[in-house]
Amino acid sequence: MDTLFFAHRGSSHKYSENTRAAYLQAIDEGADGIECDVHLSMDGQVVCHHDPTVDRTSDASGLVSAFTLEQLKAMDFTGVVPAEVPAEYGTENEQLLSLDELLALIEDRGKPVGLAVEIKHPSPYGYLLEDRVLQVLAGHGFDPQTGRAGSQGQIAVTLMSFEPDALRYLGRTVNTDLLCQLMTEVNPEYIQELLDSGQVGRAGVYSVLYRSVAEGIELINAGGAGIIGSGVAWTRANEQMVRRWLAEGRQARIWTVDRPADAQYLIDLGVGELTSNRPVELRRELEQH
Repeated sequence: MDTLFFAHRGSSHKYSENTRAAYLQAIDEGADGIECDVHLSMDGQVVCHHDPTVDRTSDASGLVSAFTLEQLKAMDFTGVVPAEVPAEYGTENEQLLSLDELLALIEDRGKPVGLAVEIKHPSPYGYLLEDRVLQVLAGHGFDPQTGRAGSQGQIAVTLMSFEPDALRYLGRTVNTDLLCQLMTEVNPEYIQELLDSGQVGRAGVYSVLYRSVAEGIELINAGGAGIIGSGVAWTRANEQMVRRWLAEGRQARIWTVDRPADAQYLIDLGVGELTSNRPVELRRELEQH
């Protein structure tokens, strides 16, 4: 099968998302790539974590940006999927990784792996987040034209964001073929409801998601992002646009695909990369049909 299967926040059906265990599981079971999310910690470290806060994913609470990497590592991030983590996948306080540690972990496994890094906005640090991501990648031999990193060039890096401004910023120094514009459906009335209820932080996140569609379409059309990163529902609702982009030679990496019916629809559409919480099982199910 030519389709590439990326592990969404690692193999997050089996172990808690964005943890050492989830990433190692993805590599060891044969996923083609890993998707991770990044924020900056208080001490300027690029941290692999999805939400702007640790409330949902750990035994603590507060903004990721308000803690140092050392403080974050003292938290327990294994509770999202309460599975016993094998000793070789690390202890409780080794589960949260910096991007630097994730790259080293992939390098150590020695397998060719794609690494899709989602840059999360809004960030209190602005473009410092992008700058630090590029610095970390450069430390692992990242070539901003080919996307290759690692001692053998075995890590294929792409950079993603819902925030079109982030991709425009990255596009100054990184080949736009390596940039993925993420898009999903968000109701503007919902953003207003969050603002009205005082949930300004969440409203800021959803505002980025909402803007990503109109500005993202514009960016893709203008050649500012070579990879289409839409959700399954958005892809179905905008099939003709996606077909046109694919016909024009763009790539597509659609998320989050856990159902074989969705996967087969996307493969038939010409989508080459699928992001799934259960990538290897999904590939196996498709190959059996």
